[in-house]
Amino acid sequence: MNWLLFWMTIYLIVVIVLAMRHLRSNNPETYLVNNRQTRLIPLVFTTLATFVGGGTSIGLIAMGYISGFAAVGIGIAYVAGFMLMLRYAGKIRDEGARDWIYSFPQYLIGRFLGKNVNGGNRNFGRLFPVIVSGVNSFIFFFLLAAQFVGMASLLKFGFGLGYQSAAIISAVVVIVYTAISGLSGVIYTDVIQFVVILLLLFFIFLPGIWSDTEQLSRLNELPEEMLNGSYYGWIFLIGLLLFLSPSVLVRMDIWQRMLAAADARTAKQASFWSGIGMLPFYIIFPLVGMSVRLMAGGELNPNDVTYHFLELHGTPFFLAFAVTGLLAALMSSGDSFLNIIAISAVRDFGGKNQHDDPAKNQVKIRVMTLILGFVALLIALWLPDIVDLMVVGIGTIVIFVPVTLLALNRKEVSQFQLSALWSVGLAFVVNVGFFFWGVISPEQFEPKSSFIPAFIVAALVLLIGIRIQKKAVN
Repeated sequence: MNWLLFWMTIYLIVVIVLAMRHLRSNNPETYLVNNRQTRLIPLVFTTLATFVGGGTSIGLIAMGYISGFAAVGIGIAYVAGFMLMLRYAGKIRDEGARDWIYSFPQYLIGRFLGKNVNGGNRNFGRLFPVIVSGVNSFIFFFLLAAQFVGMASLLKFGFGLGYQSAAIISAVVVIVYTAISGLSGVIYTDVIQFVVILLLLFFIFLPGIWSDTEQLSRLNELPEEMLNGSYYGWIFLIGLLLFLSPSVLVRMDIWQRMLAAADARTAKQASFWSGIGMLPFYIIFPLVGMSVRLMAGGELNPNDVTYHFLELHGTPFFLAFAVTGLLAALMSSGDSFLNIIAISAVRDFGGKNQHDDPAKNQVKIRVMTLILGFVALLIALWLPDIVDLMVVGIGTIVIFVPVTLLALNRKEVSQFQLSALWSVGLAFVVNVGFFFWGVISPEQFEPKSSFIPAFIVAALVLLIGIRIQKKAVN
């Protein structure tokens, strides 16, 4: 019996049933923020499913295969970031419900433009929404493309498809489901797919690691820089803790979940338990890659390491279940990323008033989901490296940290709108510039560290701009 086809059929039936539940829904609150009534357990599960979903798991396994415990630094940074989010999660939820906020870019645009989006500097009023929404979309295009690469890698082995065909099939499934279901449907699939990830963890990943590494004793055979986390250099690890940790505070997918919480207390609890709950995954997944390095050497394509591990440790029945589960987890992250990109593109790009009726935009969001999903597919076909896609995505996020902290901690920030614009714009240019410099000349600069100079530029430009403006006023 073809067990992979069996499990895939069951999975697709579940997806179709969930999608049909939302096909006729005209309630924008349901589509965008699940009626702001999401309880603690599904909120934690959907957050974890996004952070430890298929793209992240396959990416961390690939990263562990290449660099060892350097990948664990990302998990430690995220735990610290969720503890920072804990301070603001309740405020984000309550202000979102009060002011009809549906996304992180909408919040920033509203705070820096002020109540009258046409007031203040007219050029700023047109440009700031474009910069904020455009940069956020750039970030999540790469994260979404990473999910497509991971799905394609699994389908390539599972069904013997070529990479391009597998990537196209993967993207179409995610795009169509997300266009129909919105966030409410995303949360349903996230809960299911997180449970699947847990089953894979306990029945395949942990026993396989224990066996391959001979109760972890063989890890000493790996190079020292893989064991001490210094493969990408110590600056990379320090930068993760100092600069990547605050990125949790500015991730659009996390904001959307805080905005969907049933109340402020639920949002705070979800932030805490999500941070605690994700760390074991960020330790175990790199260990999977390291165990494959011990068993198969260093000549494998990092994108294919996950499947090699599953093939080594799974019977045909469980191997098919594992492949289907990882595909489901990849879709879990993919539909989340695509959903928020589409919402931001329609509602935020033009700087619309935050009290506009979201029902008018629901059809546009679904259409934009189709368009932007296929753009991300093109990126996946152009740059089929899951580690680079994942790192450039999560690294670029940090440039929003300074302006977001300013917005969350000051009552009135619209007077600093030009400083905020320059902070985000210049930092984005710096991040992209350093990343491509590292890709072209890796011996001169590690491209995965591009977020560090970008963060420093974002903070300095904002602080200098505020100081200059205050002096001008005085």
